[in-house]
Amino acid sequence: MLFVMRPQLNDYKHLSSGKVRDIYEVDESTLLMVVTDRISAYDHALDPAIPDKGRVLTATSKFFFDAIDFPNHLAGPLDDERIPEEVLGRAMVVKKLEMLPFECVARGYLTGSGLKEYKESGTVCGIELPEGLKEASRLPEPIFTPATKAEQGEHDENVSFDRVVDRLGRERAEQLREATLRIYSEAARIAEERGIILADTKFEFGLDGDGTLTLGDEVLTPDSSRYWPADTYVEGEVQPSFDKQFVRNWLTSDESGWDQTSDATPPRLPDEVVSATRLRYIEAYERLSGAKFEDYLGG
Repeated sequence: MLFVMRPQLNDYKHLSSGKVRDIYEVDESTLLMVVTDRISAYDHALDPAIPDKGRVLTATSKFFFDAIDFPNHLAGPLDDERIPEEVLGRAMVVKKLEMLPFECVARGYLTGSGLKEYKESGTVCGIELPEGLKEASRLPEPIFTPATKAEQGEHDENVSFDRVVDRLGRERAEQLREATLRIYSEAARIAEERGIILADTKFEFGLDGDGTLTLGDEVLTPDSSRYWPADTYVEGEVQPSFDKQFVRNWLTSDESGWDQTSDATPPRLPDEVVSATRLRYIEAYERLSGAKFEDYLGG
């Protein structure tokens, strides 16, 4: 068997670091996207990190990139020889894309910022919804609710479809809406077959070298999606969640003592919150993929 000498991470040019991901340049056409164990909530980076989170997000993204019939930015397998040993299992070699400047959010249920806006105006991102909806109500049909991409430390802003049209033109805006809702519906069906509700999710799209609309970044992970167990679903109640909502709930509880409206740094996460969050991420991956995390590369 031929032994492959893998590069070191510092062999690549570091381009950027976000809340969770670090991006390196492999060559003129590809990037190395490294998913760390960092966790953020309410636009704050939190301490400590969640062990194995980066591997769970990478494995989940790979599962859905393979399962969803839509062009994506993967440019090699998860054991690609261009991936340094030190980040194997938490990194992907991906195509460089010209990223489009909107978070493309699909909502099938009413919760979070959508519920807040609905209570104020009866709409979500300018879309009128029926009266009488409440926490966790299933919408008559999934809706496209785009948002601006915020810089680290800033808040994403929900915007209307017309705002996307103004920025990108009607044809591209309608292409984004159609792609977002189609991918959401396909993923929601996959999740439903596994006893999980995909309440909402966000995608990022870019254009490849040929101008093809391409799904980028992470996809359908517990960080970018709201997953609920179907067997305990009750309309009108806050649902237990497989995502980082568990962390958000602790931060806003009396126990944490943190005031979300202040400029104060959030408190350090307790060990039990870190452990429980890790298990939720792993359970989400295992239930969605049907695979064991311990069998995953780097798991």
